[in-house]
Amino acid sequence: MSKAALCVGINEFEHLPKSSWLQGCVNDARDLAALLQTGYGFAESDISLLLDSQATKSQVMAQLDSMMDRAAAGELRHIVFTFSSHGTQIPDTSNDEADRLDEAFACFDINNTGDSWDPATVISDDELFTLFARLPDGVLMDVVLDTCHSGTGLKSLDLLPGRRPRFLPAPTPRGVAATEFSDTRALRDLVKAGRGVKPVLLAACRADQTAADAFLDGRYNGAFTYNFIKAVTGDGALGRADILKLVSKGLRAGGFDQVAQLEGSTPARKAPWGS
Repeated sequence: MSKAALCVGINEFEHLPKSSWLQGCVNDARDLAALLQTGYGFAESDISLLLDSQATKSQVMAQLDSMMDRAAAGELRHIVFTFSSHGTQIPDTSNDEADRLDEAFACFDINNTGDSWDPATVISDDELFTLFARLPDGVLMDVVLDTCHSGTGLKSLDLLPGRRPRFLPAPTPRGVAATEFSDTRALRDLVKAGRGVKPVLLAACRADQTAADAFLDGRYNGAFTYNFIKAVTGDGALGRADILKLVSKGLRAGGFDQVAQLEGSTPARKAPWGS
């Protein structure tokens, strides 16, 4: 089966102060790429790694567009997209619903325009939905997002030494005030409204939670990615729903409040990850 993967990990950001940088995202991307090679039949040439300064919005979207074009041409049967970075929120511009925010994912070049993040430097959930809608019948797409989706879920545990939430609030105090009480979009919106084939989505936390960048076993990783890799390498035949249970158990054992999410069809939930 012809395969392609894009693994993105961003610790450093061109326009953000170092206090907002992360430490585990590059490790996440490298670890997931290695997992695909050792456990899922991906050749090194099947996998694109975009790390730090390589992961501008234009580069990430170009790679995703290319994979969709290849799938439409019948060249690909399995696509994997993993993204480890900051999550954030931007004002809804598509008028899906009044007073809602769009979830967005920070690229290396994230920058503000006034009180909001510049849409040209983040990937919005609307853009991902449009992309996923191009997925042809018969092509499997696994998506793994290890980012925060809301700063409202911050707990004291998230701020312990060695842990940092993967979330960026709006860039100015006025922007924060404008978004503080808006409803956030659930990530399941990315897949539930699509007609026909949908990607299988694993996300690090609920829409109202933060995901941790944490020091684990002597190095930094996303707490979700760390536990996900541990679960699938323990038993590659486990169905996705059972993998999610193991991930959740590992997060609880580590004192992480985040609740990992799985979105996909019933057959996909029962099937092993990657199939």
